[in-house]
Amino acid sequence: MTLSVSPLTNCRLLHSQSVLVFAALTPHSPLLLPSVNKEQLNKVAETRKAMELLAGELYSARPDTIVIISSHATMFDEAFSINLHDEFSVDLNEFGDLSTQKHFAPDLMLIDRIQRSLRKKQIKLTLSSDAKLDYGAAVPLLLLAPKLPQIKIVPISYSGLSPKEHFAFGDALKDVIMNEQKRVAVIATGDQSHTLTSDAPAGYAKEGVEYDAVVQRCITNMNTAALLKMDAKKLAKAKECSYRPLLMLLGVLERVNYTPVVHSYESPFGVGYLVVHFELT
Repeated sequence: MTLSVSPLTNCRLLHSQSVLVFAALTPHSPLLLPSVNKEQLNKVAETRKAMELLAGELYSARPDTIVIISSHATMFDEAFSINLHDEFSVDLNEFGDLSTQKHFAPDLMLIDRIQRSLRKKQIKLTLSSDAKLDYGAAVPLLLLAPKLPQIKIVPISYSGLSPKEHFAFGDALKDVIMNEQKRVAVIATGDQSHTLTSDAPAGYAKEGVEYDAVVQRCITNMNTAALLKMDAKKLAKAKECSYRPLLMLLGVLERVNYTPVVHSYESPFGVGYLVVHFELT
């Protein structure tokens, strides 16, 4: 298949020069976890299989740190946010899971370098401090990193700023990562439209179906420019939580050689679950 490349991705960096070793977009629904949704796991079988495949690919990449971009962390309208705490704990009590216990250590040095570099570039950034890891980050980490017990993380939240500013944040983040002496994975998490069927959490809206189709097409065709131009009113009606994390990830991938591989897409509960591995080449 011939991929059309947007003007934003004309110039490429050689992967051999970078320490970016893995990039992916994943869903983050707690319904993917046996501890939350044991009786209906068959309905998300494709997504779980794709996440297992992605977990193997992440393990093979041997990352030292995972930068995870979530849509359910502390969010500010006028600034991006990094969660800085001495240890992060997974707490899924609100979903009826009282048994899962997991802790992740922060990459304090990388967090410091990110915040210093981005502030010098006048990118609006603040630090929050929450010991509890939001489920948008916790669910993918539980599914993808069971064989990476020593992994450190950098939890990042999007903002209320413009799409172009989210892309620019990712591009600036990439500059920091490329100068690291460690192996870094970047994972953007978010579910697609929540309006795909009449019994979906937000009811049905045709804009939701359109959103999921456009996102997959733009990812496959590497057409970042089209994503940046998506209509804000249609996005609001789609009730998605993946758009801005995806733009941040694509900013990280700007001028990086990669091949997008869609591992799965399904919407068993009226919400789109999309798993994509951006294979670095």
